[in-house]
Amino acid sequence: MDTLIVSLLNGAIYGLLLFMVSAGLTLIFGMMGVLNFAHASFYMLGAYFAYSLSEVLGFVWALVAATVLVGLVGVVVERYFLRRVHHHGHAHELLLTFGLSFIIAELLKLFFGNYPVNYRVPAFLDFSAFAIGTASYPAYRIFMGLVAGAMFAVIYLLLTRTRVGIVVRSAIYKPHMAEALGHNVPLVFMSVFGVGAALAGLAGAVAGAFYTTNPNMALELGVMVFVVVVVGGLGSLEGAMLASLLIGVITSLAVSVDASLADLLGVFGARAWAEDIGGLLTLELSSLAATLPFALMLLVLLVRPSGLMGEKA
Repeated sequence: MDTLIVSLLNGAIYGLLLFMVSAGLTLIFGMMGVLNFAHASFYMLGAYFAYSLSEVLGFVWALVAATVLVGLVGVVVERYFLRRVHHHGHAHELLLTFGLSFIIAELLKLFFGNYPVNYRVPAFLDFSAFAIGTASYPAYRIFMGLVAGAMFAVIYLLLTRTRVGIVVRSAIYKPHMAEALGHNVPLVFMSVFGVGAALAGLAGAVAGAFYTTNPNMALELGVMVFVVVVVGGLGSLEGAMLASLLIGVITSLAVSVDASLADLLGVFGARAWAEDIGGLLTLELSSLAATLPFALMLLVLLVRPSGLMGEKA
């Protein structure tokens, strides 16, 4: 039972981390229709900025500064790069952001080296929040979950309950009408992209202290973020949260299960037959944990192509 509780908690926290990264991508696609392949690189930039500034500003102010800096990088990318190719269509945007992700990774290797940096959990958050059986649960994991929850609440309320959200949505669906009413639509797009990048930067700044901060962290998480966005529904913030938690919990639970199909068939007296065949029948579920999110994505696309909470075409 203790193992199950720990696995559920770890899965929920990992899912909230996935949401922190995917929220910005969901916002950018939902508002602008841009699939940004460099989004995970903004996540990585946030971790490196926070690491560089934490010694000077302290951990909390380093989080704030890293978020702002990554947001400014996003503003520059949208204003001087994406805006120039936006009218050419999605292919040019994908190629541009794909190339940008490599440039960011190589620049970080140039300045910080091709190895992990010593970005650690701050001392004031490095303690046990509570104990589950004989295991102590880190307070920093709870902190990551609280930041993700606060992020979701702020974005949701901003988009649905404020004038800013109304302007943003009107600029997307009725850009000419929004311009006629005196709103600067290109500025709105630039702001949305900057905020999306800043959210990814905050996720990297928070998660980088707990997980490893290295030049490959964007590759490690980048593919999973796109899985979250597809499963949740392109452009759906609520869907991104649901998909993130679902993927996090499924992955975490699967890692702790050392059973296989052969064990299941053994209940019906067919274990020997399954072991003779081998292959997938004898693979333990824990060894397949990394592939389960992709299987879930395939299943969702087959049953509901628009995603769990995406709008039907």
